[in-house]
Amino acid sequence: MKPLLEVRNLQTHFFTHNGVAKAVDDVSFEIGEGEMVGIVGESGSGKSVTARSIMRIIPNPPGRIVGGTISFDGTALLDLSEKDMQKVRGNQISMIFQEPMTALNPVYTVGFQLQEVIQKHQNKSKREALELAAEMLRLVGIASPERRLQNYPFELSGGLRQRIVIAMALACKPKLILADEPTTALDVTIQAQILKLIRELSDELGTAMLLITHDLGVSAETVDRVLVMYAGQVVEEARTDDLFETPLHPYTEGLLGSMPALSDAVTKDTGRLTEIPGVVPDLTRLPNGCYFYDRCPKRREGCLAGVPTLKTLPSGRKVRCILHD
Repeated sequence: MKPLLEVRNLQTHFFTHNGVAKAVDDVSFEIGEGEMVGIVGESGSGKSVTARSIMRIIPNPPGRIVGGTISFDGTALLDLSEKDMQKVRGNQISMIFQEPMTALNPVYTVGFQLQEVIQKHQNKSKREALELAAEMLRLVGIASPERRLQNYPFELSGGLRQRIVIAMALACKPKLILADEPTTALDVTIQAQILKLIRELSDELGTAMLLITHDLGVSAETVDRVLVMYAGQVVEEARTDDLFETPLHPYTEGLLGSMPALSDAVTKDTGRLTEIPGVVPDLTRLPNGCYFYDRCPKRREGCLAGVPTLKTLPSGRKVRCILHD
């Protein structure tokens, strides 16, 4: 089956006074119709920039997509004019941002903002758009949707605002949703509700999703396949169960080792979590060899011979590490 989204050798750089920051450095992946894929990694690994590159909302200056291709449903997104790209955003591809208060305009009602999205992309009257807006709020589990349409964003809780942002993203029934840390600003109990809602709606509507998160636990509960990013590169790609059972890249091992286990809470184990020493390298001064070399407990001399390539193993898994040559 032909993938819905194909990203090939994507490179997005930021041109700063300190030099060129390679925020996304030769990233390739695919998403099939209805598939849920996760991108995980530390802050600064390039997760959000990858999603914003797909939507073509990189601020220029200082950022610019300098290489690669992005194909969506057979259309080369990087070849579209800005006017044509506006027809894609919010209609065929939608984005859920991590802070709903910045995604919603505080001076307009929820109803006006939902109605505006629907009318922009669908041939509907104001009344039909408001009826569909109420239906979408009901779909995401908001009680008394007609009343909520009259509210301003600042009158609602964080959980309600995030549900409204999800309703807005789904309003035009897009084929793909890019969810950028959609639960970061919410408390733990609301996070679980929102993640369950996202999974159920994706299954029900057949919408594919790219879920960006720094939380491996979120990926474990939600997505079918995981991409692990580090310093602008994909260092490992695998089915979710395989990744958690047998991580191949030392960075993935470090991320999993830093997660508290359920057994620790039950046994009240006070042992320290494993930490990854050091920090993500300066993207304007990347090393000549493996970008993870300085922090890697399994490093060897050959790691400095050049930047490892992302290899596909006989199992179908992908890893960027000379240990698996």
